[in-house]
Amino acid sequence: MLYIVGTGAGSREGMTIAAERALLDSELIVGYTKYTELLKDIFPEKEYASTGMRQEKERVELALRESQNRTVALVCSGDPQLYGMAGLAYELAESCPGTVIEVVPGVTAAFSGGAVLGSPLTHDFAVISLSDLLTPAEKIRRRLECAAECDMVIVLYNPSSKSRADYLQKACDIVLKHRSGETVCGYVRNIGREGQESRILTLSELRDTAVDMFTTVYIGNSETRVIAGKMVTPRGYRNV
Repeated sequence: MLYIVGTGAGSREGMTIAAERALLDSELIVGYTKYTELLKDIFPEKEYASTGMRQEKERVELALRESQNRTVALVCSGDPQLYGMAGLAYELAESCPGTVIEVVPGVTAAFSGGAVLGSPLTHDFAVISLSDLLTPAEKIRRRLECAAECDMVIVLYNPSSKSRADYLQKACDIVLKHRSGETVCGYVRNIGREGQESRILTLSELRDTAVDMFTTVYIGNSETRVIAGKMVTPRGYRNV
């Protein structure tokens, strides 16, 4: 049995009951090193196996092999479908006939971070990763352009790293072609973990803000505004 578990932000409070049950039911927990370290504080009695960044295939293959003989949980932060391992596990499971896979959803950073800021995702929105390790940069730019042009709220994952220090700035430049520099934006770093920090700011201010890989960025649409110090995107219920 292989559970593919979304653990949310990593704290027990942000984990669903179904995720906790799957982890308690598992004999081995497999995941990216940082995420397994977070879980060791919550489930110290469990056996763990981890791999580093860019070893996703090896991680999934390990989980599949081990699940032939015992119950295994392959963990992902947030939700295992959104930039997680669920899709890859199904792809690779073709070589492991008889493997039973159950995907256990989790609260992705877009929603848990949005709750910190207020309610920026009350209307249509797009989630876009700025990492070009697996997606061509031109395709990312085109997706940003389309989302900005149609006035959708945009949530950015993986907005920056040591090798991509200017990617958020470039993304903001694309959005600024279609939106005012006063557009309400926000970001949350270390969502649900120690050191959590957040800020609401304008698109022009966001352009010159330094962020890291543990930051989720929100770019509002033309109707997003600040209400009582919170970032809110109305859907129009008051006008009905």
